[in-house]
Amino acid sequence: MSFEEVRRDWTELGARDSLWAVHVANDKRGGRWEVDDFLELGRRDVARARDWLHQLGLPTKWSRVLDFGCGAGRLSQALAEYADEVVGVDVSVPMLETARALDRSDGKCQFVLNEVPDLHVFTSNSFDLVYSELVLQHLPAKVIADYLGEFVRVLRPGAVAVLQCTSRPLWTLKGTIWRLAPYRMVRLGQKLVLRYPAPMRMTALPPAKVAAVVSMHGAEIVAAITTDEPETHWQSSRYVIRKLGRHD
Repeated sequence: MSFEEVRRDWTELGARDSLWAVHVANDKRGGRWEVDDFLELGRRDVARARDWLHQLGLPTKWSRVLDFGCGAGRLSQALAEYADEVVGVDVSVPMLETARALDRSDGKCQFVLNEVPDLHVFTSNSFDLVYSELVLQHLPAKVIADYLGEFVRVLRPGAVAVLQCTSRPLWTLKGTIWRLAPYRMVRLGQKLVLRYPAPMRMTALPPAKVAAVVSMHGAEIVAAITTDEPETHWQSSRYVIRKLGRHD
């Protein structure tokens, strides 16, 4: 699957049911997410990440933050409570339109369209934090690896990225399908059986691969947590990745 196919699918998902596509829940499909409940998910995730960073002795407030794959902006708005500026970037025009419509950050958030598989719209060494949750898992493996390198590039020396990737499918019924079925069959099942507006690709990226890629680009994994998530039928790994060098 190509990056262009991912961009096309998430444009369709954003146009048809943006909040549900960002955080899939059976009882929220068809525009049934309450905005306050949706935004609370972002506050919960950011609070968890800040607690983790605090335990590691790392900053929990920032000057400039990049929310990669910002979707409808739930994390961008939560991050804006602890940052001077948050830049949300996404490939989907409808997602960004929703993010702007829901924005309550009093101007702290800006939302940027980026339709290419790199971050060269941003200069090197320009962010204090890169944050991404439930995004990289939907990209092809090579694109994920390329973006990991880009995250390191745009971070200031000594700054960190907090990232989530799916590590492997679980041995549940749906997880086994992800393990064994060709993606074209999974894609067809999502459209015809589950009635998704567009398919959602899932990609396994082993922690060893993440470590190798970030090391190659001049960063290190400070901490990692891997958990089984039966509700998604996947195992997820979350990482704190620090760019080497001094943070002035």
